[in-house]
Amino acid sequence: MPRNFVNLLFVLALLFIITACVCPSNREDSGENQPSAAEKTETPQTPLKSNSKPVANTKADETAGKNKDEGDFIVEHLPVENARYAEVDRQVKEEKLLEKAAAKLNRALILPNDLYLRTKDCGEVNAFYNPNDRSVTVCYELMEHFYKVFKSAGASEEKAYDKMFSAVQFVFLHEIGHALIDQYKLPITANEEDAADRCSSYINIEELGEEGVRSVLVAAEAFALESKNRSPDARSMADEHLLQEQRFYNSLCMTYGSNPTKYSYIVTDGYLPKDRAVRCPSEYERTVQSWVKLLDEWRKD
Repeated sequence: MPRNFVNLLFVLALLFIITACVCPSNREDSGENQPSAAEKTETPQTPLKSNSKPVANTKADETAGKNKDEGDFIVEHLPVENARYAEVDRQVKEEKLLEKAAAKLNRALILPNDLYLRTKDCGEVNAFYNPNDRSVTVCYELMEHFYKVFKSAGASEEKAYDKMFSAVQFVFLHEIGHALIDQYKLPITANEEDAADRCSSYINIEELGEEGVRSVLVAAEAFALESKNRSPDARSMADEHLLQEQRFYNSLCMTYGSNPTKYSYIVTDGYLPKDRAVRCPSEYERTVQSWVKLLDEWRKD
């Protein structure tokens, strides 16, 4: 295990704090050829309007279109079975990083039921939302996987860790998207996995500024790299997830569509075909309008 693995605790803090800013609301070149917008920037933080968790909505709130708040984001620590991840798990618990972040989440979003936030070793490379117990889990194995993907593509240890953090941020918000769709019973008329990807892109780009854009672009890079290591077969074609190649282009489309002038290099440098790019601004705008409308009644102002 690389010596900097303990730094994972910092990304855990970042990921969960990020979601507190959500008010409206599983890749193509090497690290050296990464689009410039994916270079490291400081994440702007959106301050919350309240320093204490509001009580359940009043009658006036409900008549104003807001739902009743009957749940909380709750951190649940599970035993670590693999000693490989014991140190990072210990520090996450001692620093109470998830507890502090859950408090911020509870000030940002209304929930109809409790929603559990977990980080653990899972015995597999994964991150997932479980509707049976209403929990979002990020596996330590997934973090390690992303590090290895970027490292094998030629990135330095430091760069691989930096990109790992950004990719995990995208995936975490993807799983939050699944949780919101289920908790809020949101109408999704197409593929839910694609909707969750677009939710992540929306939150990253609209709420998190340049660091969020970097998260989307680095996730796109990871999708491209992963696609090179596997050939499409019947199982992958039948899976509910889009092919990694499709997720790569969709992520680029969301970024380009958010600001065609600023991110014009995505097209001019050949990352995104022009015949897809022309539709990306309207595609992105529909995504934004949809998530703003869907989440409006669940926001805590």
